[in-house]
Amino acid sequence: MTDIEKPTNFIQQVISADLDAGRVDSVVTRFPPEPNGYLHIGHAKSICLNFGLAQQFGGVCNLRFDDTNPEKEDDEYVQAIIEDVRWLGFDWAGEPKFASDYFAQLYSWAQHLIREGKAYICELNAEQMREYRGTLTEVGKNSPYRERLVEESLELLEQMKIGAVDEGTMTLRAKIDMQSPNINMRDPVMYRIKKMAHHRTGDTWNIYPSYDFAHGQEDAIEGVTHSVCTLEFAANRPLYEWFTNNLPLPSTPHQYEFGRLNLNYTVTSKRKLKQLVDENHVDGWDDPRMPTISGLRRRGVTSAAVREFCDSLAVAKTDGIVDLAQFEHFIRDDLNETARRAMCVLNPLKITLSNYEEGKEELLSAAGHPNRDDLPARQLPFGREIYIDHSDFSEDTSLSRKKFKRLVIGDYVRLRGASVIRADQVIRDSHDQIIEIVGSYVPDTVGENPPEGIRPRGVIHWVSATNSVDCDLYLYENLFTEAAPDAGEGSFIDHLNPQSLKIVKNCKAELGLGDAVVGQQYQFEREGYYCLDGKHSSAEKLVFNRTINLR
Repeated sequence: MTDIEKPTNFIQQVISADLDAGRVDSVVTRFPPEPNGYLHIGHAKSICLNFGLAQQFGGVCNLRFDDTNPEKEDDEYVQAIIEDVRWLGFDWAGEPKFASDYFAQLYSWAQHLIREGKAYICELNAEQMREYRGTLTEVGKNSPYRERLVEESLELLEQMKIGAVDEGTMTLRAKIDMQSPNINMRDPVMYRIKKMAHHRTGDTWNIYPSYDFAHGQEDAIEGVTHSVCTLEFAANRPLYEWFTNNLPLPSTPHQYEFGRLNLNYTVTSKRKLKQLVDENHVDGWDDPRMPTISGLRRRGVTSAAVREFCDSLAVAKTDGIVDLAQFEHFIRDDLNETARRAMCVLNPLKITLSNYEEGKEELLSAAGHPNRDDLPARQLPFGREIYIDHSDFSEDTSLSRKKFKRLVIGDYVRLRGASVIRADQVIRDSHDQIIEIVGSYVPDTVGENPPEGIRPRGVIHWVSATNSVDCDLYLYENLFTEAAPDAGEGSFIDHLNPQSLKIVKNCKAELGLGDAVVGQQYQFEREGYYCLDGKHSSAEKLVFNRTINLR
């Protein structure tokens, strides 16, 4: 234990004590998603915790898909989950595992429980089962099929398996206690008939195990020592333990629950996220407004920022809500260190420098990052015609330098990494709109102070008008207007933010961004952090997603 860092949360303390006492020889954890949707930021906390525990204690972590419900599962989700876990920087022991790998063994264990008098075939329909189950304040009552003969239940289970029984007419239930105060223990369903193909086993099975029956047994097969899940499964733990105590398992895993990650201005229910996708409120599971890992990746959030954020969160026995600003802090901190610098003009205004030689162009050098010598310098073409942003110019000469540190008619400003220039004349169109500025540049001021008497108001960004890249920018805001969109009356859909996406077309970016690649982040100076969008970009027009604005 000398090489293992001191435990800081209750799960680390449990594992450390188990190792010290010899209750376990080595640590095995698992991350067990259901392949019925894409992973979200809440899953990221669980991934970081389970894989992190295995790394800390020199153990292994399995990636296992709990694929027990063919009605909602798909290989698309399997592949997306594999990509997300790898993107976060984690690897698993061996090949990915599946509940469907164990269907034959689970069926055998179901037969074992029937033979032991601890399971039976029930013919109550769904409505009757709800009635017999009772409520949180009223105990349930026994099914009239509860004392069915063992041989009959075994035969009916086999008939269910081969498809000779109609859906909804029979279930296999554990025989536990219909009077239990824990409603999960009131003879829960172990198998349901579902006559549909499974994404891995095809038409082999006509019955599928419930999550509660399969989960603990999968852990036992894989030798999981510490089954870590979120707090909503705390009420399921007695059932988890009932199955592990009543079956001849190869090992006895133990379940531990921690508080799930909840972010404000976000929903993380996979059902609700799927609704957003199915109803076209968003541009797919990887929409950059979604809290999915694929959405965060497409938006330009780095895996390092996600890991640092998750590692900063308390691993506690209570749920809580984390302010989105806390996540944004880690995003900005990481991008500030890793994002390459570039310039992009959102609302281009042309400036013609009348005293700059026509046809002449020079290449200026600018740092790829102000604090990183390992990133190559950028080459910025500079010539007679440039673009600045409309917001960086004003005709109002009364504006004080303190209030407006940008270009004013008759005054000077420095172009970032380039010369000092002056605005001399405004050119308007037939609608009296400014379409161009005629100005002049001050020679020999690239990297040098201007002559005495010339004091630039400030520094503004720019790009060459003849050697720049056309692009559109997708500016993202919170998907919801309410901090708790799925709380209170009405639907969470009612709180969708109509301003969550603003598209700024016909922007002008520095020439080097023509070589931008998906996965590389940029700080557009004075504008925010951006990344190339691989879904909407084309050879004719690049599209950059705003990851987050500057502080």
